[in-house]
Amino acid sequence: MDTKTLLVTGGAGFIGTNFIRHILAEQPGWRIVNLDALTYAGNLANFEDLTPEQAGRHRFIHGAIQDGVLLDRLFAEETIDGVVHFAAESHVDRSILKPEAFIETNIVGTFRLLEASLNYWERQDKPKDFCFLHISTDEVYGSLGEEGYFTEESPYDPSSPYSAAKAGSDHLVRAYFRTFGLPAVITNCSNNFGPYQFPEKLIPLMILNLMEEKILPVYGDGKNVRDWLYVIDHCDALIRVLEQGKPGETYNIGGDAERQNIEVVNLLCQLFDFRLDRSAEKASQRLIRFVTDRPGHDRRYAIDASKIKRELGWSPAHDFEEALEATVDWYLQNLDWVELVRSGEYRTWIEMNYGQRQ
Repeated sequence: MDTKTLLVTGGAGFIGTNFIRHILAEQPGWRIVNLDALTYAGNLANFEDLTPEQAGRHRFIHGAIQDGVLLDRLFAEETIDGVVHFAAESHVDRSILKPEAFIETNIVGTFRLLEASLNYWERQDKPKDFCFLHISTDEVYGSLGEEGYFTEESPYDPSSPYSAAKAGSDHLVRAYFRTFGLPAVITNCSNNFGPYQFPEKLIPLMILNLMEEKILPVYGDGKNVRDWLYVIDHCDALIRVLEQGKPGETYNIGGDAERQNIEVVNLLCQLFDFRLDRSAEKASQRLIRFVTDRPGHDRRYAIDASKIKRELGWSPAHDFEEALEATVDWYLQNLDWVELVRSGEYRTWIEMNYGQRQ
């Protein structure tokens, strides 16, 4: 049996949660050390239903990646075969309101994690199978016009404090590979969706508002385009990169599912009307409201994922519409989880962004 111990940062967040749950279900010989600061989007309830066997392979540590002393202690206590670095401040609107946290976590935190990883790797006589996997975003590339795709060679042109901070962390990771030889790989993914996503992103925000027939706020004209990636497909891609990726390389991961934001919202309205048998008079599209666009809102993102398909044999396995239906059903079937994330910080964020409670 293949055995491996991974240090996963930000493992109680959306993608990290899905990755850990996927690993524990699909890789019985793998063990997870989950480091998360449990800020607004981190939720330990995401792991309450693990089987006893899975829970035995999941160690949770409450702490921040900026804490170098804690990182050194973890690397001293554990034999780590790889680092999977999800931990980041990740929401554009938050970065516009309060950018400092994005610099602290995404740049300073990544630096501390790289330092601790490098020191550990050198103490272990530089094992060739060690991997520092840094998960980044297509937003570092800026905005596309109506045509073309982001490739691994696209120049960086970030538009927001969030994407600028992620771009900085990408550069740090690449520099640690080139300068020190740390076996590092970078992935840049398109917009993820699926279970356990904190309700500030487009799809879960619309789902939660649709549940209660509240206003559906859509930025600008709603025609901003994103390439949507089902989170389970993303997790499969990351496993492929861990097992087969080449140190020093970057792999773009996309879902081959470009949609305008308003298309996604309309599809969600249709799904809810069907699932909840809402009448024509109660059709959910009546709830859509176009609101003032946010500053620096990139018009279109689209990923060319041909490199990871060609070199590592990965491609998305889920159809967008079917995955969106599965996501809606997950939220409808997990109302206890939904209620858990409706309080406190989430409500404050909604009020700050849209000027009213939804």
